[in-house]
Amino acid sequence: MARVYNFSAGPSMLPEAVLQRAQAELLDYKGSGQSVMEMSHRSKWFDDIIHDTEAALRRVLNVPDNYKVGFFQGGATQQFAMVPLNFMESGTADYIVTGNFSKKAAEEGAKFGTARIAASSKDKNFTYIPDVKAIEYGKDASYIHICQNNTIFGTRYVEVPEVPGVPLVADMSSMICSEPVDVTKYGCIYFGVQKNIAPAGMAVAIVREDLLGKSAKGCAPEQIPTMMNYTTLLGAGSMYNTPPCWCIYMTGLVMDWLERDIGGLAAMQARNAAKARVLYDYLDGQDFYKNPVEKRYRSMMNVTFTSPTQELDKAFCSAAAEAGFVNLKGHRLVGGMRASIYNAMPPEGIDRLVDFMEAFRREHA
Repeated sequence: MARVYNFSAGPSMLPEAVLQRAQAELLDYKGSGQSVMEMSHRSKWFDDIIHDTEAALRRVLNVPDNYKVGFFQGGATQQFAMVPLNFMESGTADYIVTGNFSKKAAEEGAKFGTARIAASSKDKNFTYIPDVKAIEYGKDASYIHICQNNTIFGTRYVEVPEVPGVPLVADMSSMICSEPVDVTKYGCIYFGVQKNIAPAGMAVAIVREDLLGKSAKGCAPEQIPTMMNYTTLLGAGSMYNTPPCWCIYMTGLVMDWLERDIGGLAAMQARNAAKARVLYDYLDGQDFYKNPVEKRYRSMMNVTFTSPTQELDKAFCSAAAEAGFVNLKGHRLVGGMRASIYNAMPPEGIDRLVDFMEAFRREHA
């Protein structure tokens, strides 16, 4: 069967060149006589893999030396609890709620102290991002938390909060490595890898060193559960226990693809912007499909849209799947359709999707 165009929000498609390389190395990784899936995490082969992967990720994202990089199980959802456990030193933190995952992060933070909702876009069903410069942040906030791209609702930040002395913590799961990021603006960046980086099963955290060794108010650092303690896990080089070896290996392959095949994140951003422009220009040029997001805050990774009726939405998704465009059904909180056009989606995938959308429109308008 021919490969389909997979518009899933995650787990998402991976670059075909990366899959082919993993396939070639699957049974015998570099003469080891074994697969990365089965080798010891203490072997010399995997020691090279994890160190090379971290080095490549640091190069691609331009991570400064005073930041630690860690590979963890649990996905980004586990980070919702790790962040307040490790950083909510004052007993309070500010959360900007712009969608489902930032809402869940705030709910998890509230288990360890006061998760103050500094701003929210719920009033317009999360179709915009609050003006970060107009927000009144808490004077005693241990950190400010944002979800930088909203997978479900299709919005993204165009500016981020910058408050002197207050670390910014960002969930970048659905936009990491889609464009350059100034890491120095953040105290902590974390992301699940299953959208732009690797198969599902791992999260990565990039933590500024001066934030380590702290803990939630009323909880001594040594009381943090070992597998939730950034200081312990990062201090062990992500090797305190058996790490998610295959995901780390695949992350390394994707970083190599970004560097060698794409030419870095500036080139990746240009490619992604061009892909998104094709789809948004089409949506703006007709009146059958609607995109609800304020144009300034439209996501470059997740494009939401609806047809005139829910019945047509269902018909669209069914017909699209038959035509080789899969996983276009929107999230249950939004409905309609969602095209997740992450790094691995080739430009021709967008062109062909637009052709299909136009043919469907002509048939049903």
